[in-house]
Amino acid sequence: MQHNKVLILDFGSQYTQLIARRVRELNIYCEIHPYNKIPSDSDSFKAVILSGSPNSVRGEAVLHPDLDSIRGKKPMLAVCYGAQYLAHFSGGEVAESNTREYGRANLSFVKSDEEFLENIHAGSQVWMSHSDTIKQLPTGGVLLASTNDVENAAYKIEGEQTYAIQFHPEVYHSTDGHQLLNNFLIKIAKVEQDWTPQSFVQETVDSLKEQLGNDKVVLGLSGGVDSSVAAMLLHKAIGKNLYCIFVNNGLLRKNEFEDVLHQYEGMGLNVKGVDASARFLDALAGLSDPELKRKAIGRVFIEVFDDEAHLIQDVKWLAQGTIYPDVIESVSATGGPSATIKSHHNVGGLPDFMKLKVVEPLKALFKDEVRRVGASMNMDKQLLGRHPFPGPGLAIRILGDLTAEKVRILQEVDAIFINNLRSWNLYDKVWQAGAMLLPVNSVGVMGDERTYEKCVALRAVESTDGMTADWVNLPYEFLQKTSNEIINKVKGVNRVVYDISSKPPATIEWE
Repeated sequence: MQHNKVLILDFGSQYTQLIARRVRELNIYCEIHPYNKIPSDSDSFKAVILSGSPNSVRGEAVLHPDLDSIRGKKPMLAVCYGAQYLAHFSGGEVAESNTREYGRANLSFVKSDEEFLENIHAGSQVWMSHSDTIKQLPTGGVLLASTNDVENAAYKIEGEQTYAIQFHPEVYHSTDGHQLLNNFLIKIAKVEQDWTPQSFVQETVDSLKEQLGNDKVVLGLSGGVDSSVAAMLLHKAIGKNLYCIFVNNGLLRKNEFEDVLHQYEGMGLNVKGVDASARFLDALAGLSDPELKRKAIGRVFIEVFDDEAHLIQDVKWLAQGTIYPDVIESVSATGGPSATIKSHHNVGGLPDFMKLKVVEPLKALFKDEVRRVGASMNMDKQLLGRHPFPGPGLAIRILGDLTAEKVRILQEVDAIFINNLRSWNLYDKVWQAGAMLLPVNSVGVMGDERTYEKCVALRAVESTDGMTADWVNLPYEFLQKTSNEIINKVKGVNRVVYDISSKPPATIEWE
């Protein structure tokens, strides 16, 4: 099936992926391409969106797209930099703003009887993020909306289906952003809403059958959402010709190896569990530097995975749970040649001599779409709702060197924290949570005895994509109960702290 497609040209905005996700939420398929690499099959796109940019149209580093094949021929929505670009190079004027226009604003004027702004009224909140402003509209420009500080907040160009806005409809703070995208894509551009999880599953399974035939495929399962959904799609397509390998690196959560393996077998997957925990811990002995720990884990994973893959006769394909953000990040938004897609967490980059072809069934999807696709295949809700978990596992939540005893302590602490989040109905309100074992001992008192034991930090954040994150304001009663339980039940811990740092400046993981 050939979907109606929307082309998003990326000028380097931090919000470009968010635009794509908002379009996908309307059940419309879209693709992000660098502004200077417009696809040769541009005829297959029904509408075009120009993203924002940290650059200025008045500066020396102007990003010049070639819009000859698009402008006036297809419906186009220019956002922020895109709006300023159209004005600056089409007879209008862009100047430095007297005040930095950043943050919430409200529309003070909305042109009536305008399809683009249907069901959007004066007072609607929008999100601004720019230091330049459009002083004069381009040739043929018609004012559509203003705020108190920005006269030309939205405009259209007569004789074209070209619309431009100086705010960001894709961010949560623009309260009618969804409506505006709906007006542009569905009412004006007449794009059909045919991108659904069910259609994706059917088309992907059919495509995989054609691509793989009777070949054997090996997949490294991580226990996470992406690799699990990829496995189910492949299983639907090729059944027992899919060979899944789930490696226990000794750094998983408490009982996770057994629990997840049991869950996979209940899904009908052809899975082999490999307990290589001793091999990983031996390789990590004495290592404290986070990068050295990561490299050691990656190297041993490759060795274990390679050993197991060679036991399967005539494997032709390696499956990976690559998702769309991984693909986007591998392409330069500022004009360089496309980079090779990076090695992904499921397999950590495999040695050249394996000579396997790569199949990536999820490479068109965002994380939230992966979950919806999994739900449409009736996959377990708890598996689909799992928090992200780092590839190196607890190794980067144990600061400093690793020992089997430190892993045991952190597994126990983590289990209490996660189980309490579930029992208090807080787990699904948190994007990611975990515990860190700190490389310090602190003095405590238990009974009448002085103790000198470990300190652990609990971390819970809310986010949409992990790029930015805010710490979650967990109830004091919850933290009190969890802290008491950890100190009373986990031998070796006498102090619990809660991390209230946001990202940026702090990362989600501590290492």
